[in-house]
Amino acid sequence: MKEIRQIIQMYDTTDWTTEKAALATVVDIEASTYRRIGARMYVKSSGNWIGGISGGCLEGDALSKAQQAIYHGKPSIVTYDTLEDEDAHEIGVGLGCNGRIDVLFCPIDPDEQDNPIEQLRHIIDRRQPSIICQLLDPDHWKMRSLLASVSSEILDVAAELMVAPVLLEEIIQQVHYKKKSKVYPIPSTQRKLLIEFLQPEIHLVLVGDNYDADTLVRIAHELGWKITVIGLRRKMNPVLFGLAKQILEYDQINQVTIDPYTAVVLMSHDYDKDLKMLRHFIRLPISYIGMLGPRRRREKMMEESGELLSDLPQLTYFFNPIGLDIGAETPEEIAISITSEIISVFRQRDGRSLRLRPGTIHVRE
Repeated sequence: MKEIRQIIQMYDTTDWTTEKAALATVVDIEASTYRRIGARMYVKSSGNWIGGISGGCLEGDALSKAQQAIYHGKPSIVTYDTLEDEDAHEIGVGLGCNGRIDVLFCPIDPDEQDNPIEQLRHIIDRRQPSIICQLLDPDHWKMRSLLASVSSEILDVAAELMVAPVLLEEIIQQVHYKKKSKVYPIPSTQRKLLIEFLQPEIHLVLVGDNYDADTLVRIAHELGWKITVIGLRRKMNPVLFGLAKQILEYDQINQVTIDPYTAVVLMSHDYDKDLKMLRHFIRLPISYIGMLGPRRRREKMMEESGELLSDLPQLTYFFNPIGLDIGAETPEEIAISITSEIISVFRQRDGRSLRLRPGTIHVRE
């Protein structure tokens, strides 16, 4: 969501009296690629841009293609393909990933109320998954967003995309279940349908007010996460007030809104405070709870809490000691270890070295 927020911010500051703009979106990939389906790049006619569709090898050519989309005033799909190790000069770029990427270039009309940027604006603050449907036909291109859990919208979206409602609902259910964006051919036509699955940004609830909390908040903010800090406000670094979405005292924990995209990190360095927070959060619908400290700290809590925390070792979403084993020592390294573990949990990966992973880095289904 961070990239989408940045794109919306540049869109909102575009001077439409002197400039025009286009949105480049990765709509399909094959084999090895740096970015995945849904990567976006907003390009202004002045040449300024934000976002990205690759690791830098495509952006220069994408600027030119976006300018063409702006000039012609219609969408186009460009394929960058080096699967056969052909001469990079044939497509004008050096695509070092050895893969194929389809990129949609769409001019943006600020007077169109449901243009692609405005549709992205609808989803950025949702705490539920969203679905973006795009008909990948430059002559009849359409894009519509809807909540993944709201089937009542499907009839209207299907009519606009010129696809059977039953087929669209079936496809959306598959994407929602697998939580992976995918391109589907529409039967009996030459058209394709991109169904993009977008999850809410991670909500980090950090319990602690010591200096190591500052580092974790800065890294989480750089990642684009929503941040809530719980602690003594008088002890907190003033910088936190500009980075966190919400700052609460310990006795205000009931004001924290929890959902399945929330990660709670207990690092108050105070046994009684962490125990109180753990008792509060452990039974809520959270995907990750991590607690700083050794195993014996957890064991002591289990002994003192009886049945309430007796099953902590069996809870798959409780992590103590916290973080991935990277040998972290400094607050910065520890913060990286913690955020990496949180990402691995939400992406359902085990956090091992990629060189040990069989097959491709990204699974294509």
